Amino acid sequence: MPVKNPQDAARVVKQLVSYITAAPKRRLPPRVTERAKHHLLDTLSAMLSGSRLLPGQRAIQYARDQGGNAEACVIGSDLLTSATTAALANGMHGHADETDDTYYLALVHPGCSIVPAAFAMAERTKSGGEALLKAIVVGYDVCARLSQALGIEKFRSYGHSSHSFGGMLGSGVAAGALAGLDAAGVRNVLSYTAQQLSGLSCWARDVEHVQKAFHFGGMPARNGVTAAIMAQTGFTGVDDTLEGERGFFDAFRDFIEPAKLVADLGRVYEIENTSIKRWAVGYPIQAPLDAVSNLIERHGVTGENVERVVITIDEQGARTVNQRKMASINIQHLVAIMLLDGEITFASAHDEKRVDDPEVLRMRKRIALEGSAALGRAKTTQAIVEIATRDGKRLRHHTKAVLGTAANPMSREQVAAKSRDLLVPVIGARRAENLIKAVWEIEQVKDVRKLRRLLMV
Repeated sequence: MPVKNPQDAARVVKQLVSYITAAPKRRLPPRVTERAKHHLLDTLSAMLSGSRLLPGQRAIQYARDQGGNAEACVIGSDLLTSATTAALANGMHGHADETDDTYYLALVHPGCSIVPAAFAMAERTKSGGEALLKAIVVGYDVCARLSQALGIEKFRSYGHSSHSFGGMLGSGVAAGALAGLDAAGVRNVLSYTAQQLSGLSCWARDVEHVQKAFHFGGMPARNGVTAAIMAQTGFTGVDDTLEGERGFFDAFRDFIEPAKLVADLGRVYEIENTSIKRWAVGYPIQAPLDAVSNLIERHGVTGENVERVVITIDEQGARTVNQRKMASINIQHLVAIMLLDGEITFASAHDEKRVDDPEVLRMRKRIALEGSAALGRAKTTQAIVEIATRDGKRLRHHTKAVLGTAANPMSREQVAAKSRDLLVPVIGARRAENLIKAVWEIEQVKDVRKLRRLLMV
């Protein structure tokens, strides 16, 4: 949609800049602060578990080769490096697989870029836990709104990627909120981030998740921190890069609706609309697993008694997770594992040996996947699972609100339980509990660098 009125666009950016500039001093509603803690813990847990996967290992090696000033830690390693390199590595850790949070209606994974960017910048600026939470919240606000303003499906159909665009501007804003900038400085953050906005949706063909981790997490986090440090250092430039002549709004005039960048800003906090995944698997698989879990719990379904399973999800989701090579985003494989084991853990979701397990392969042959246009129009991610058992039963469950979504959010203890599954294999039970406690009490942390002892290995 063309930007018809430059004055309206200028007013949008002025409102956005004012909101970002005021973020460090804004009092957050208690419920928003609590949700920010949930997403901080969830993302730190994803980073630590991801540091042991292939994208994380590649990121650690890259960071080790780069060297750099000891400004920030590479989580899951013994490295201290520059804030930009740490943001890149930790962003790749955060999306090393499908563990991190996601925003279904904005088609972004905010946490894997915004949290690494904010944490690296908080280390660089020696900021405390409260400032970190505020930066994360404003980053989520801008990330989701940019994605929605670009018109997700049309934008993606042209080969662009909402995951990198939204995450990058959100990361720049989050890092900028920790840099102590005035309105002019914030405009420079927006300018230098906008100059770097990029990303192609061909990431979907990455079979090893390495470039995908860079695209979703590492690149947006690094570019956002780069923009914030440039503004903090005094870099100047075009102060109307978004709304000005030949700026971002002009370049993407076939997609952008600028007013959506500030819609309900300060009233609706997008971190509350972001989902934490109950299981460390691809997001389109959350609802089907929820439905299967319900059928197991209510009817005592076991793998040996299953004759046939029909899974119905939205059409785009079905295309994304159908018979994928990677275990953690293959819906048939994961549903088979849940039916055989009764549950999914991080370990079982990532056990590549079971991809060729004859028992799992036999179960997979009984599972059919269908796409539904009607479910694709729903405002929540949904799934219908129908199971025919060998003793003649016909069971059905329609999941309309997965645990962890805005419609059915996780409790503090449920987030902690998921985190333990991710953390304990990497840092042990005692350190895991100490990290969980530190996040719940993050406002008491005056310098986030004190968390390094819990995050570095």
